[in-house]
Amino acid sequence: MVTNLRVMVVAAGLLLGAVAVSAQTKVAVINLQKAVLDTAEIKKASAALEAKYKPRQAAMEKLRKELDDIQQKLQTLAGKLTQQAEAELNLDGQRKQRDLQRMGEDLQADVDAERNDILGRSTQRMQKIVAQIAEQKGLDVVVDVTNTVFFKPALEITAEATAAYDKAHPAK
Repeated sequence: MVTNLRVMVVAAGLLLGAVAVSAQTKVAVINLQKAVLDTAEIKKASAALEAKYKPRQAAMEKLRKELDDIQQKLQTLAGKLTQQAEAELNLDGQRKQRDLQRMGEDLQADVDAERNDILGRSTQRMQKIVAQIAEQKGLDVVVDVTNTVFFKPALEITAEATAAYDKAHPAK
């Protein structure tokens, strides 16, 4: 009798386990970085950043050319310049090199800060869009493709998320 009771408890446990296994989790996969970068808002912001910082890039290019001209003069006129003229050219070249490096570092820092700000806001918005899509589709989990070894292409919602983002947040 005790043996029958044990068998029934084990059978009931197996039956409950089978029911739990048959309840499938609905999963989708997204390339969140691609979804964000493909939005119209990000494309427009990227073009605006490029236009905004173009004058500073042009100034750096001008300084690079001046530096190249100084180096060319030093090579072409080697041995023909007075020590003072050569020292002045070298000093001017060093100054321009230092200015160019500072300009480059400042430009990179400004671009990175602004880009990170834009991407941060857009990524937060995209996460909300993905949550809405998951809710609409009854998804239990949305996994980023970067953490996924294999998935069926039918599970990917990247393009759908980008389209929903563009609809919810049109580029201004």
